[in-house]
Amino acid sequence: MLQEKTIVVTGASGALGKVVAEIALARGARVAAVDYAAAQAAPTSQLLDLGGVDLTDAAQAKQAIDTAASHFGRLDALINIAGGFAFETVEGGDPRTWARMYALNVTTALNASRAAVPHLLSSPAARIVNIGAFGALHAASGMGAYAASKSGVHRLTEALAAEHKGRIAVNAVLPSIIDTNANRESMPKADFSRWVSPQELAEVILFLASDAASAVTGALIPVTGRV
Repeated sequence: MLQEKTIVVTGASGALGKVVAEIALARGARVAAVDYAAAQAAPTSQLLDLGGVDLTDAAQAKQAIDTAASHFGRLDALINIAGGFAFETVEGGDPRTWARMYALNVTTALNASRAAVPHLLSSPAARIVNIGAFGALHAASGMGAYAASKSGVHRLTEALAAEHKGRIAVNAVLPSIIDTNANRESMPKADFSRWVSPQELAEVILFLASDAASAVTGALIPVTGRV
């Protein structure tokens, strides 16, 4: 279902992005790995590592996406994983956190999507998959800025799906807590077995990027593990 497809993965050096890229490559996809961190690998026929890209800058996002499409000759899917998290109360927090969360979570996905759409329209099975958040459906204490930004990702997903219905399938996954080293360190007393593993979440993401998801668009899909 992913064989020979060209997929751009943003946030590709992170805990989730790395797993998504590795599984996609193992299943025969060609992957452009985009990240703010420096590139780690030389270009090959299957993998293009595009490091040092600030996706909050529209020009840099466009250059990265155009480079990927040029290198592989096409673009079939964009998986927007780049983002950030902050736990901060509204009253005691810094108003700049709200702007930072919007930039990291919404602006990155917006810029990458806008750059990818012209290329995706040439694909017979175009896909965009965004990373929302289950916690954005109802913000808890300390989650205001993060939840607000991820709610923006949900609305971006719905708008893109409506605007490109029949041409690009656009969906989002809404994970709860992802089982990463960073989350384990910040919540050492939690029951990690109840969290969603990066592998589990990657399977849902790559399903949405595959031919099998041709009838799914505009969906916000909770992936909450056992929480």
